Amino acid sequence: QVQLVESGGGLVQPGGSLTLSCAASGFSLGDYVIGWFRQTPGKEREGVICISKDGGTRYLYAESVKGRVTISRYDFNNTVYLQMKSLKREDTGVYYCAASGFGCRSAPTSYIQWGQGTQVTVSS
Repeated sequence: QVQLVESGGGLVQPGGSLTLSCAASGFSLGDYVIGWFRQTPGKEREGVICISKDGGTRYLYAESVKGRVTISRYDFNNTVYLQMKSLKREDTGVYYCAASGFGCRSAPTSYIQWGQGTQVTVSS
């Protein structure tokens, strides 16, 4: 069964850090571009960052996260991680990982497989 499962979300104070995981089953993450997206209250789903098959990374639409997030892929456990630091209240939302057969693109429609999402809440 082809599946992506996110985990690691939760409640974190402003200025804190959080690492999200995206575990794949039924396919190899290294064969696809993997993107992290988020949907914050009142907004459409937006891209955060992606990692290509060769390991290159690229920030997507969410300009506000630049310098505060990194993405990494570990083939041994078929998992992609999103490390976030200096979190702000406006980072609150549901975070999704997704797989694409194309390049690192911002458009969610470019991604063919999605996880169910994990909630991140930044609050004191």
